[in-house]
Amino acid sequence: MDVIDLMPDVAADRHEISFRLTGHPSDVVCAITREALEAQFWLPRDADHVRMLKAFAHGRRRIIAVAERKARLRPGEPVRLAAEDFQIRR
Repeated sequence: MDVIDLMPDVAADRHEISFRLTGHPSDVVCAITREALEAQFWLPRDADHVRMLKAFAHGRRRIIAVAERKARLRPGEPVRLAAEDFQIRR
């Protein structure tokens, strides 16, 4: 799967960033919460939308990897990434 939205979209309330993955069998609508960006990608609490997009860009590979794994577990469902999705489970 690849990200097809080159510019992820920040929600109007700035609580999440949405993006899309494309692959087989279909596209997957995804979002990552602001909480996850703050906890895992060093986004400051008072950050504006530009800073949110920078945090997304810096964590892009990891975000996409987690989104792809979650999409494979729930085919056909939208993917919403929260902070706990990035925790290492043993």
